[in-house]
Amino acid sequence: MRIPFRSSERASLGVEWELQLVDRDTRELSAGAVEILDEIRPDGAGEHPKAKHELLQSTIEIITGVCTTVGEAKGDLAGTLAEVSAAADRRGLALMCAGTHPFTDWQSQLISPKERYLQLVERMQWLARRLQIFGVHVHVGVRAPEKAIPVVNALCQYLPHFLALSASSPFWVACDTGLASARTKVFEGMPTAGLPYQLSGWDEFETYMETLISTNAIESVREVWWDIRPHPDFGTVELRVCDGLPTLDEVGAVAALAQCLVEQFDSQLDRGYTLPSPADWVLRENKWRAARYGLDADIVVDEKGTVRPVRQAIIDLVEDLTPTAKRLGCEAELLDVERILAVGASYQRQRAVAAATGGDLRAVVDSLVTEMREGLPSSGPAGHPTGPVPGPADCAGGHAA
Repeated sequence: MRIPFRSSERASLGVEWELQLVDRDTRELSAGAVEILDEIRPDGAGEHPKAKHELLQSTIEIITGVCTTVGEAKGDLAGTLAEVSAAADRRGLALMCAGTHPFTDWQSQLISPKERYLQLVERMQWLARRLQIFGVHVHVGVRAPEKAIPVVNALCQYLPHFLALSASSPFWVACDTGLASARTKVFEGMPTAGLPYQLSGWDEFETYMETLISTNAIESVREVWWDIRPHPDFGTVELRVCDGLPTLDEVGAVAALAQCLVEQFDSQLDRGYTLPSPADWVLRENKWRAARYGLDADIVVDEKGTVRPVRQAIIDLVEDLTPTAKRLGCEAELLDVERILAVGASYQRQRAVAAATGGDLRAVVDSLVTEMREGLPSSGPAGHPTGPVPGPADCAGGHAA
């Protein structure tokens, strides 16, 4: 099976941001995507070019066009965000983003009326119905298919960096899960989600996809939801591991990190280097550690079992990528990574709000709505304990107030 790869301009950028629609009164996830998207679509158009349906009617995904810089991508997202926000506000809805909603029960959610999603639910049943999760996906352009798989393999060693930095889903149906990213574990229930296989090249990727399609495991390449995957139609490597990010500042930081890494790998391939393919057991262990402990994780950095704090690994990575960021015009956004480390990742900020309000998860929703509107806060709980919040938000009979 031949899969054409539509090569992209080197280090071109695209970002997808999944937004939650919440009722301003109850703070629950609320259906509204159908009406909002119908209102904002251009006259005569089938749908808005940069605002899309997702699986649930309480979700709208906004996407960029093909961008050159992270600043351009942020500006593109901000424009669509303003449109969606205004239409949501007219319906008594607010926008926010995190890997999960703190307390809404997934069983209450309506599936979007699109054939693709209805078929997915029919095939996957409970696994698909409980996908009340939200993420940020970053596409970075690659010029040739023979580069895509080596770049995917090499990026895998940085999965814990991205996951720890973006972790924003400590709560699930009014329960403090004790994880930094519960979304990660929910999504791994899907049969084609999770860590990518370490393939040898594009030929093996085509063979793998042919096997899945011929055996009716999937209908198209789009249904392989790896944490990092090649996207043949866009000519990109797509980073999908990140939890939903509450602010445009954090989206830009993650996008800059991804763009710089892919650009660095692309340059190394041009110089004849062989990119690393980390051991599977290291990848699995590090992903678990990042999902569990977030920025407090110690990650395995070699096959001998050497460990180091992921926080320090992120700091060192930013320093290493700074020259690349200067060339790409995203130095300011890359330095926002250090701002996140300073104030705390979203899972830390959410837990701090819950702890300060006696476990009131409606206050957590309010904080996420505020961050969406105002950006990354100037101070936060970084450095404070980030374990489960005791009291009403705990798993034993937890509730939203």
